[in-house]
Amino acid sequence: MARRPTYHARRPKSSSPRRDSIVREAPAPRVARVPIQYGAPFIVLEDTDKKTFEYANGAWTPFTMSIAQCKKTCQVKELPQKVNNKTRYEIRVPVDTE
Repeated sequence: MARRPTYHARRPKSSSPRRDSIVREAPAPRVARVPIQYGAPFIVLEDTDKKTFEYANGAWTPFTMSIAQCKKTCQVKELPQKVNNKTRYEIRVPVDTE
């Protein structure tokens, strides 16, 4: 049969005051965010020089925004497969609901 550790059996009492007696401020009310509606996704490639390309009309054409600029305003998801040593990204641009 296993023995009980002699020195670890009792824990010293803490000298700090109980946490129940501390008066806390009420948490700030949460404000619900307005959900953002995104459009249909499209694929963008980024090469090692950070140039981006969009697939349009059967060919890869240069894209106007970099991935860093897209991440500020759009929803960007990096896709796992690479094409010719270029990283694929799925980008969704927010749709104006006004």
